Amino acid sequence: MPLSNATQVTMFELTGLTDNKRLVPFLFILFLMIYMVTLMGNVGMIGLVRAFSSLHTPMYYFLSYLSLVDLVYSSTITPKMLADLISVRKSISFIGCVLQIYFYAALASIEVLLLSSMSYDRYAAICHPLHYVSVMTKDKCSSLVLLSFSVGLMQSLAQTSCVFSLQYCRSNLIDHFYCEIPPLLKLSCSDTFFCEVLTLFFVSTLGLFSLITVLISYILIVSSILQMKSADGRQKAFSTCSSHLMCVSIFFVTVFFVYLRPDTRVLEKQDKVASVFYSVVTPMLNPLIYSLRNQDVKRVIIKAIQGCC
Repeated sequence: MPLSNATQVTMFELTGLTDNKRLVPFLFILFLMIYMVTLMGNVGMIGLVRAFSSLHTPMYYFLSYLSLVDLVYSSTITPKMLADLISVRKSISFIGCVLQIYFYAALASIEVLLLSSMSYDRYAAICHPLHYVSVMTKDKCSSLVLLSFSVGLMQSLAQTSCVFSLQYCRSNLIDHFYCEIPPLLKLSCSDTFFCEVLTLFFVSTLGLFSLITVLISYILIVSSILQMKSADGRQKAFSTCSSHLMCVSIFFVTVFFVYLRPDTRVLEKQDKVASVFYSVVTPMLNPLIYSLRNQDVKRVIIKAIQGCC
């Protein structure tokens, strides 16, 4: 919707997930089911970790916070996306857009930092099992979580302040299904170079730092596993790490696809698909992957079901 060059935008319109009305019922039911599974999976994971003392270890301490982040992260985007699928007008207020960008940028950063902390925890557990208790103390785990939240919230404040200090007076139509920084910057009638560089800096710095931490940890982990003489020990170690590695891979690949590539209109539809994965699907997959591929969680779930029955 074109606006006068002298008028600051107060409301944004979203193009939504699809223009095909035939797909709307299917997509609404699909993403509603995904969101319900996300809520149940993450709330259930948090409850299990809090309720069972066998899960009071650093690995599950980080996992409970990862589930909390996924729960809020998905709730920042998915309910609005579901409402827009069945709405004629897909709009969001200026303040609503500010809050959506702030929380999803903060929570995405917190997630990658928590994933890197979890990879360090797996490294300590597998490569230094005799010193694991003294290395991964309760204070160190709390400090890593606090650092992740502090960095995530502060960098998101810097990005959001920069983006919304710009003037938006050309158009209010965001070519996305939620407020996302790259398509929003295209609407500004101000110079966006600094904000683009700032966004690229935070995404690349946090993303690459976390990715390098994960890669180094797993190189050392694989090296240590291959030196194990027991086949059962190797299998258990690989099983423990595979869940975390799957979650990391899905999240990083989709985020880097959207942010760390040249700007082009050819891949705009693919951007939406990638955004669906890291903002809607990944928060559902994380608790499922950890519960289905982790024997400790399986035993606790069975025990919880037996207790309820």
